[in-house]
Amino acid sequence: MNRNNLVLHAKASIERGSKSFARASKLFSRQTRERAWLLYYWCRACDDLADGQDHGQGMSEIANPEKTIAAMRMMTARAQGGEQTGNPPFDAYGVVAQECGIPKKLADDMIDGFALDARGWRPETEDDLLQYCYHVAGAVGCMMAIVMGVSARNHEVLDRACDLGLAFQLANIARDVTEDAEAGRCYLPRDWLAAADIDPEKIMAPERRDALIALINQLCDMAGEYEASARVGAASLTFRSRWAVLAAAGIYGDIAREIKRSDGASLDRRIFTSKGQKLGWIVKAFGQALLNSTRHDRQGLWTRARAV
Repeated sequence: MNRNNLVLHAKASIERGSKSFARASKLFSRQTRERAWLLYYWCRACDDLADGQDHGQGMSEIANPEKTIAAMRMMTARAQGGEQTGNPPFDAYGVVAQECGIPKKLADDMIDGFALDARGWRPETEDDLLQYCYHVAGAVGCMMAIVMGVSARNHEVLDRACDLGLAFQLANIARDVTEDAEAGRCYLPRDWLAAADIDPEKIMAPERRDALIALINQLCDMAGEYEASARVGAASLTFRSRWAVLAAAGIYGDIAREIKRSDGASLDRRIFTSKGQKLGWIVKAFGQALLNSTRHDRQGLWTRARAV
C-alpha cells in the first residue's frame, strides 16, 4: 500500500478511534497532520491487538497474549527497518519512523507496556503506575514530539512531551476504573489501596466507594500536574503544532476535571467532553499559543529513563 493510501486509512482510524485527537490534529500543518495520523494508526492497532478490541471497543480475551506481543514486536521491527509487512498500521509506522527518525527504543518501550498487561501486571507503587503510563502513553508523547520536529536528543522537551502522555493516561485510568475492574484489571497502586483500606480484589465494594472516589480524584490531580508541565514543552514547537498540542491538552485535561467534578458519577457512566467543550478549547488554545508564556517547574515529577 502506498503512502497516500496509508494516510487515508490512518485518517479513518483516528476519526473512529478518538474524536478528541482527530479534532486537534486538524490544527497541524498538512505534513505533521499526516504523520500524526500514521503514528496513531499504528498505536491504535497495537492497543487493539493487545486487548482484543476494535478501535477501543469490545474487549475480549486473547488466547495467546505472549504470541500476540511477539508478533507485534516483530512487525514493528521490520517496519522500523524499512520493510513492507503487508499489515497497513505497521507499514504506516514504518513510513513515519523513517521520515522522522523515531528511535526504535521508543517503539519498544510502548510495546513493553502491552507486555505488562499481557501478564496481568498490577502496580505496587505510584512509581510503578507512572512507569506503566510512560510505556503506554509517555513514549507516544515523545514520538509525537519528534513527529512535530523536536530532536530525539532534546531531552528537556521530550520530557515535557512525555508528561502530556502521562496526563492523558492518568485521565484514562481515572475514567475507566469500572470498565477495568469488570475486565479483571486495576491500575490503582496496591499501596494506595492498602492505605485506603480497599481490597485489591474488591475495589468496587459499595462500602468503600467513597474511598475509591478519593483515589480517583488523586489520579485526576496528578493528571493536572503533568498537563501543566507538558504545556511548557509546547513553547518549543511551531505555532500550529503548539496550537494543536495545547488544544489536545485542554480537551483531554477536561476529562480529568469532569471526572473530579462528577463526585463519583464516573463509576456509573462514562465521562466525555462535549463538542462545544472541544471547540472552546480550540479557540482558547489559539490565544495560549500566541502568548506562548507558560512556565511550570518539573521538580518532583516522575522522569523517564533516557537511552542517550
